Amino acid sequence: MDGVSLLAGVYAPVPTPFTTRDTFDTERFDAALARWVASPLAGFVVLGSNGEAPYLDEDESDRVIAAARAAIPAGRPLIVGTGRESTRATIAATKRAAALGADVAIVRTPGFFKLQMSTAAFVQHYTAVADASPVPVLLYNFTAVTGVNLAAEAVAALATHPNVAGIKESGGDTAQIADFVAAGGPAFTVLAGSATSFYAALCVGARGGILALSCVLPEACVQLFDLVQRGAHDDARVLQRRLVPLSRLLGNRFGVPGLKAALRLVGCDVGEPRPPLRPLDADGRAAIEAALHAIQAP
Repeated sequence: MDGVSLLAGVYAPVPTPFTTRDTFDTERFDAALARWVASPLAGFVVLGSNGEAPYLDEDESDRVIAAARAAIPAGRPLIVGTGRESTRATIAATKRAAALGADVAIVRTPGFFKLQMSTAAFVQHYTAVADASPVPVLLYNFTAVTGVNLAAEAVAALATHPNVAGIKESGGDTAQIADFVAAGGPAFTVLAGSATSFYAALCVGARGGILALSCVLPEACVQLFDLVQRGAHDDARVLQRRLVPLSRLLGNRFGVPGLKAALRLVGCDVGEPRPPLRPLDADGRAAIEAALHAIQAP
């Protein structure tokens, strides 16, 4: 499949629900996916950072992928997080995801040995993964979590690989997004990972976004994308300003606990985060509720 046409638009990085016994909650997952599939979202990401992927074992991860594929109709891309710390484990996870129906693998930067994660190391890692992957690979740069940054030089080298479709940049640095757009060239898709700066990212060449906010407010995020595509920049800027306060809360401030709390407030209960993450406290829930009300106010 062509990476550009496949990946343009707004994608929801969906959370993973857990039962009170700390097991994967398939019923809640199916109910939440039905809600998101009925929205105008372009597609869906499972087992990303918002899916608490590092906290799932391999068997659980496979069951999440299978459940997502069963619920998501053909034509709505399923992007699956397959990043692991070793190249070997990443390749194995990517092959399993593809066999279970993933359309694209999104692969975070390995970061445990931070000082050794050079451009050469990243190029070697992603080249090996892309060579072995049965599906297109999306690079995933999330410095706030991994502690490493994928440089534009690495992106430029990897963009020449026929099985590397693009990159998700989760930081809000518009200059870096612009650098990735320039480094990747016209056949390479850059997706923003921060709704706080989504409008700016689109203006410098991002073709869409994988946005936590789109799980909570899918119509608003898609509307912002569509406004920019139509050249209605005044309206897009107004909408972006309305979305910023809630987006900030769902980002680094509250993260997954904030996303799950916000979803419960809009009628989509995906449970609590998996320990050691803790549920959001009362003050945090109140802040999210106020931000939601401000967006929904006439």
